[in-house]
Amino acid sequence: MVDQQTKRRGLLIILSSPSGAGKSTLAKRLRVWDEDIIFSVSATTRKPRPGEVDGQDYHFISVEKFKHDVAEGDMLEHAHVFGNFYGSPKGPVQAAINAGQDVLFDIDWQGAQQITNSDLGKHTLSIFLLPPSITELQRRLESRGQDDAETIQRRMQKSWDEISHWGSYDHVLINKDLDETEMALRTIITATRLKRIQQPSLITHARALQQEFEDME
Repeated sequence: MVDQQTKRRGLLIILSSPSGAGKSTLAKRLRVWDEDIIFSVSATTRKPRPGEVDGQDYHFISVEKFKHDVAEGDMLEHAHVFGNFYGSPKGPVQAAINAGQDVLFDIDWQGAQQITNSDLGKHTLSIFLLPPSITELQRRLESRGQDDAETIQRRMQKSWDEISHWGSYDHVLINKDLDETEMALRTIITATRLKRIQQPSLITHARALQQEFEDME
């Protein structure tokens, strides 16, 4: 239950794109822009890597615990990737949006659909980032210098499947310029925060106005 004095409910902001379209960079920029936007910390059944901190990088849990949480409806979305389970715990997300914080998800279209269809779906804002061209997408992947040629080719092959689901998102932006795309993201988020369903204090204010009007009679 959201406290009626809370200024606003938080949003579940889903940001998806093919690899190389600028998603990670823009997600970090949004966090710098507004500290009320926090990253969702996923749960996983894989072992921690050196330097990873439980609860900060991931929630590291057992397979049994993960399956139990899925069965109980405590995962907003989940997937099985390379022999391990990954998912987004519902509890911390619910607590964050009740406190007026926006939770940012860097997930693919399948995870986006699961969250949109969940009982928190009405508070979801989904945005897909398209590259200006496939040639530019490949150039960006190569210029990062993070992957070998085989990995880049694999990412390119996967990109079309990801791009083909752009139509299921609330907003779609062509990321030609990072600064322009960031400003568009800020505008979309600001406008969505003002939706009636995101402002629980409105009902209290409306009732106060009604009472004030009745007292004047």
